[in-house]
Amino acid sequence: MKDASKTKPSARPSAAGARLARSGSLRSLDRIMKILLDPGGCPWDRRQSHATLVKYLREEAGEVACAVRKKDWRNLKEELGDVLLQVVFHSELARRAGRFTLADVIRTVNSKMVRRHPHVFGRAGKLSTPAQVLREWAKIKKAEKKRAAGKKA
Repeated sequence: MKDASKTKPSARPSAAGARLARSGSLRSLDRIMKILLDPGGCPWDRRQSHATLVKYLREEAGEVACAVRKKDWRNLKEELGDVLLQVVFHSELARRAGRFTLADVIRTVNSKMVRRHPHVFGRAGKLSTPAQVLREWAKIKKAEKKRAAGKKA
């Protein structure tokens, strides 16, 4: 009988793992993260916290910047995936703590993008230059922060 501690793990995924690996959906990535964090999942992933993951988020963002500077589009695709993984990882940790979900994160950014682009999604007048867009974005952001600060008081 072979000693299980001396056998090498199979590099081939299970059928379910192979399906998840081939998928191009955010839902599949979210499912992978849930499996990794579940009992019986990955010991390293299960020990992580928001605080321990910050260094990896910074590292991955730097690798995105490097790929852009080098115009290395193949590497950029991989590094953007690594940043996306960090977003999914943090979101799953937050979900497990009862704070928010990945859907909440997506809803928040969708809402922000629509609010901060009234020249595209609203009835506001059209803006014709990037400088006008930046000025409008800054005004909207400042007003949002002021409202948010008023709610906290």
